[in-house]
Amino acid sequence: MRDGVKLFTLIAIPNDATGPMPVVLTRTPYGAARRASRTDSPDIAVALPVVDEDLVRNGYIRVYQDVRGRYRSQGKYIMTMPTRGPYNSGRVDQVTDAWDTIDWLVKNVPGNSGRVGITGVSYDGFLTLMALLDPHPALKAAVPVNAMVDSWVGDDFYHHGAFRTVMLEYIYRQTASKDASHGIPWGYHDFYSAVLEAGSIGELGRRYGADRLPAWNRLLDHPAYDDYWQDQAVDRLLASAPRRVPVLTVHSLFDQEDIYGPLASHAVLAARDRKARKTHLAIGPWCHGQMTGDGSALGSLKWGADTSLQFRTQMLQPFWDHHLKGVRPAEPLPPVLAFETGSNRWRRFAAWPPKDEVEPARLYLHPGGGLSFDPPASAGEPFTEFVSDPAKPVPYRVRPIRPSFAGGDSTWRRWLADDQRPFADRPDVLTFVSQPLSAPVTVRGEVAATLFASTTGADADWVVKLIDLYPNEVPAQPELGGYQLMISGDILRGRYRESFGVARPIPPGEALPYRVSMPHVNHTFLPGHRLLVQVQSSWFPVYDRNPQTFVEDIAWAAPDDFQKATHRIHHARGAVSFVELSVQTDGAQQLKGKG
Repeated sequence: MRDGVKLFTLIAIPNDATGPMPVVLTRTPYGAARRASRTDSPDIAVALPVVDEDLVRNGYIRVYQDVRGRYRSQGKYIMTMPTRGPYNSGRVDQVTDAWDTIDWLVKNVPGNSGRVGITGVSYDGFLTLMALLDPHPALKAAVPVNAMVDSWVGDDFYHHGAFRTVMLEYIYRQTASKDASHGIPWGYHDFYSAVLEAGSIGELGRRYGADRLPAWNRLLDHPAYDDYWQDQAVDRLLASAPRRVPVLTVHSLFDQEDIYGPLASHAVLAARDRKARKTHLAIGPWCHGQMTGDGSALGSLKWGADTSLQFRTQMLQPFWDHHLKGVRPAEPLPPVLAFETGSNRWRRFAAWPPKDEVEPARLYLHPGGGLSFDPPASAGEPFTEFVSDPAKPVPYRVRPIRPSFAGGDSTWRRWLADDQRPFADRPDVLTFVSQPLSAPVTVRGEVAATLFASTTGADADWVVKLIDLYPNEVPAQPELGGYQLMISGDILRGRYRESFGVARPIPPGEALPYRVSMPHVNHTFLPGHRLLVQVQSSWFPVYDRNPQTFVEDIAWAAPDDFQKATHRIHHARGAVSFVELSVQTDGAQQLKGKG
């Protein structure tokens, strides 16, 4: 690198290729040798991960590199190193390291064509986007997969102000040792108990030594969306970067780690692509990183085919071939290729969110637990209430909850597809359900809930889930009878209702609007199914608890700060709670008059 630091780089060159070969690069903090390994074999197409098989069989050089300070690379590792500027006064960052790496590859690797692509999943996807901020002239294509883009708004570390406690172990593994060899000895089988008994997340980190890790302390030191987070938001950085490199962004509908970022970065890239020729988006029915492996199912959900293989064959490989080899696909690649869950089929769109064939609609929460595209009658109950007790937070999945990175017995990857039925009967979870559908209802794109809510406390979290409620019997797959599939869900910390940058107490007893932005969807509710919305005030321990009293620093809330509160969701005229959707034309008519 330009500062003299040397980075370990693994280069796989096919022996039987004819002619100059393009290069596909992945930069990673997770171990280049581990990332590049599937099995021991003299055939590199078999030895490398399955996602690389078509590349090397078709004459591509495959490169993996440890980022500075990780595994076999020199230098100091800084997790999510800021770009050079207010929070990085040095000469180098991940942008310069990507540039210098590509420059070295095209000048030193024998047989290369001088054309380079870059790709990676998660953090590696973030590093892929970093390369676009100052792209090397040889960089001709990029495929960021499930990239972390804004870790406060909706990716790894916070969601709208609520801290993602599950990431403590990730931070520990990433920064406590150079090779991720140090995990947390929890001393608990149930992660729920470990976090609850610690009290605050600050105390949780102190118990396990995380308070000695600068990366952990930085996260706790910036609970609001301040300049620290805004300076690192990759979509904001892309807005002022050169727009030269063709990009295929990959997003997963059930991404348990980075469900916000890919669509945010894609939106910026698409807006700056004047001729709409360099920007593509693929949306699949996958969890985090599942595109690289088998995509036939997720938990109990079966898609009828290996959707990952379909994407790699029909979209990914043609994208590489087009931009790195000059081989045009048999038919132009669509701007957007999106899998539609429910109907379980691929769809092509000119843009995302789709602009045609959909209309905005509001799904209203009715007193008595009804749900309809009609607003509630004025004569109904004005609110629905529940008691939220921080001592008994709503679990995000059925207990015992194993630590997310616990190894073979962790099912963290599939939790967003879990059945939500076990939580529907809790007194601190409100459920609103529609009548059964007589025809399909398809929703695409953005989802957001507006809750008119009040509380007896001075702070509160608001969790909203949009759910597909299956019929009581599903003969083709009996275990799905009555299944509650969450197709979108998210959280808002109430103190940030007016500004993500400034925390303000909630006036007790006052009905205020809270807008909960939720992940995008591409889903068809089939005939016989129902739409269902759940509302709650904790989602634990994927997110930390809100004490429900206003304290300056929730990370260090004292035990006495955690207090019960009564929350009300309002239905009266002028304060009606609803979920905003984009519904395929005529779909909303089904639930008119059926509240």
